[in-house]
Amino acid sequence: MERMTDDLISTFDVRTPTGTDDPLSSSEIEKYREEINRLDALIIDAIRRRTEVSKAVGKTRMGSGGTRLVHTREVQIINEFRDALGPEGPAIATALLRMGRGRLG
Repeated sequence: MERMTDDLISTFDVRTPTGTDDPLSSSEIEKYREEINRLDALIIDAIRRRTEVSKAVGKTRMGSGGTRLVHTREVQIINEFRDALGPEGPAIATALLRMGRGRLG
């Protein structure tokens, strides 16, 4: 998935306007919106797959007498998202974790 995303991104040149005297044209904006839509579809597919895999892991772990979740693993994932995405990363990681295992409490 990462390679496919890297390939998709590497073929798309994003131009940032230099100021109000150089706005993005309507056609550029439309091109960017189409790219965002393609990326959103990839993200949604990846999230759905991640959720399926996470639920399978949880069922397997509980079926073997283990716990529903492993706290150290969740903390590791949250930290990885923070490192990769900055301050919004933990919120994204938490949402993904919750989708895969359900709410706690």
